[in-house]
Amino acid sequence: MKNTIQDKTVLVNSVFSKVYKKYDLMNDIMSMGIHRIWKNKLINWMNPQKNENLVDVASGTGDIAKLFSKKNDNLNKISCVEPNNEMFLIGKSNLKNLSNIKWYKASAEKLPFKNDSYDFYTISYGIRNVSDINLTLKEAFRVLKPGGRFFCLEFSKINNEIINLLYQQYSKAIPFVGKYIVGSSQPYDYLIKSINEFYSQDELVDLMLNNGFSNIEYRNLSNGISAIHSGWKI
Repeated sequence: MKNTIQDKTVLVNSVFSKVYKKYDLMNDIMSMGIHRIWKNKLINWMNPQKNENLVDVASGTGDIAKLFSKKNDNLNKISCVEPNNEMFLIGKSNLKNLSNIKWYKASAEKLPFKNDSYDFYTISYGIRNVSDINLTLKEAFRVLKPGGRFFCLEFSKINNEIINLLYQQYSKAIPFVGKYIVGSSQPYDYLIKSINEFYSQDELVDLMLNNGFSNIEYRNLSNGISAIHSGWKI
């Protein structure tokens, strides 16, 4: 089990080290820009107030933190956590003018924060890549304040047979596009495999319940291509 966890950590790190320069461009190409709509739906559901703080895990290029910050004129305190060195550096550079945002190089399974510290926890297209999802959820629960709220935006299972068939066919082209844009198809082979192997909406609900979260609900986006899960620490 330990070797499996280490293997995934090494694999995911190598994937992001290859794609970091074109990460946002590829997201736009693969989703035809729709990922930006999904991320705005996440922030709108959160509806953060000025006195509420956020820990954003697997922050990548910082887009969720930036949207959250913008919602209240950059007054919220935000901690961005990113394990990959290249993504960490580019994300930190992207948001360098926002003094309310601090960056931490750490894994989702071991956050460098005290218990009961945050009003919100977000992880956007990152939970699929963690080495230990149960430990990740336990850490999320730990750092949230009582009454704090967990949000996860992730690829999920499509609930329409025709759309799913079209999506599966489209997915086969993504590694070829990745090879043209990034210079390697391997990161996008991993992407498609990781999406197909990830939990369903209801399976993720069960994992959240098992790790302490309450009042869990989810919203499907684009017929379940992605989904937002929400849970409370009570």
